[in-house]
Amino acid sequence: MISIVIAEDQGMLLGALGSLLNLEDDMQVVGKAKNGEEALELVNEHDPDICIMDIEMPVKSGLDAAEKLKNSNCKVIILTTFARSGYFERARKANVSGYLLKDSPSEELANSIRIIMDGRRIYAPELVDMAYHEGTPLTEREEQVIQLIADGKTTKEIAGALFITTGTVRNYVSIIFDKLDVSNRIEAISKYKDNGWFN
Repeated sequence: MISIVIAEDQGMLLGALGSLLNLEDDMQVVGKAKNGEEALELVNEHDPDICIMDIEMPVKSGLDAAEKLKNSNCKVIILTTFARSGYFERARKANVSGYLLKDSPSEELANSIRIIMDGRRIYAPELVDMAYHEGTPLTEREEQVIQLIADGKTTKEIAGALFITTGTVRNYVSIIFDKLDVSNRIEAISKYKDNGWFN
């Protein structure tokens, strides 16, 4: 019997997933969590074979929880609506066994669980294509600048934090706008977030 913990912050979906998987002869849902923190507690308590995890959840995200489970016996499957290259990259670094999209047919999830239990990995095809085409276009320094912009820092505060002049910060901001093809800070943050590039 494959034991499973599910972490999903939408109650109706959590219940539906649990019911669907419990209908499978070889699967049993042993715990349901509403966030990554609860998921980690349930994994410690039940020692399941599989933990199915949404990404964007309160308290602790699915990716944060997956990173904590990286060296455990529990295989992590990310099940999300977000096909974002940044998220996928983080998931791969966290050694997840699967990254599936919620719009996949339900029988695909059960089949994927069995394949993963056989020691293989399953990634949604859209993500594999994306991983080879996309990544943040920004350099490490530009990433530091956009992170500080996202934190609400002014040009002067960014300059102080990075020990550079305000003129240099303005140059970085201009380069970031060009690379992201946006015209202001709000658009830059929004585009960077939508691609899942913030760590």
